[in-house]
Amino acid sequence: MSIDFASNPSATAAPAVTKLGAHIGARIDGITLGGDLDPAGVALVRKALLEHKVIFFRGQRHLTEESQYEFARLLGDPTTAHPTVTSKGEKILPIDSEYGRANSWHTDVTFVDRIPKASILRAEALPTYGGSTTWASSTAAYESLPEPLKALVENLWATHTNIYDYSSQTTDALDSNTEEYRREFQSTYYETQHPVVRVHPETGERTLLLGHFIKNFVGLSTSESLALFQLLQARVTKLENTTRWNWEAGDVAIWDNRATQHYAIDDYDGQRRRLTRITLAGDVPVNIHGERSRIVTGDASHFSSIDNPVLADA
Repeated sequence: MSIDFASNPSATAAPAVTKLGAHIGARIDGITLGGDLDPAGVALVRKALLEHKVIFFRGQRHLTEESQYEFARLLGDPTTAHPTVTSKGEKILPIDSEYGRANSWHTDVTFVDRIPKASILRAEALPTYGGSTTWASSTAAYESLPEPLKALVENLWATHTNIYDYSSQTTDALDSNTEEYRREFQSTYYETQHPVVRVHPETGERTLLLGHFIKNFVGLSTSESLALFQLLQARVTKLENTTRWNWEAGDVAIWDNRATQHYAIDDYDGQRRRLTRITLAGDVPVNIHGERSRIVTGDASHFSSIDNPVLADA
């Protein structure tokens, strides 16, 4: 396993996984991330990610964009930076407060058919206070549903698009950088119908597929969709289903995008906050009946290959 005592003091100890909550979150110590991480280390990371949904690493100050990318390749096939936002780089998407703030619960890129399986996020520049990120387990949310609601959502589909009102949560005027980013984000229209309950391709668990890219539920009116969306989202974001990470310089977070939502907390005033995200190719969601997500508009083949993982117990 790659060890760098100078850049990561925790790497002096044997690798250890510390659980952070009953349903989601773990911190891994004793590993130095990079493209030279050995197979045992990669296997530990993969196992912990499937079990805990989001995992965190302190003290990874040695990482650069290139070594972050080389590490990501050990876990899967990296996508391009984003289906529509291409001006910020080809491999890595900067999560930069200068271009807006993702302070709304979402699963990444659900408006395409091939939803990414995971993301690796590294802290570059942090505010002096605030700026935490919270993740929620959409698997725990499904498992906590009463049987009548399970019966409803297991046969429900939702339309996801990349036309999202980023200003809906605030009365503040958008600055020019945010307006420009928003235009690029929406420059090519995508619309996909996904099952509300998907079967995780590696664990076989059932998980709710929701988040802020939902336009409506198929067959329901706008008002009905809104009421049901709020009901289900409240289950996902119940505090018992969440974990919150307070970033420090050199931190890395990896989350299973197939089983989580996340929210970047906007409580750091006008300070700069910049992280770098690498995304891994995922599969096309499948519901409990074996039906796959349906493309309505948009071809995402330039963004990502389609991953075909195997069930862990297969």
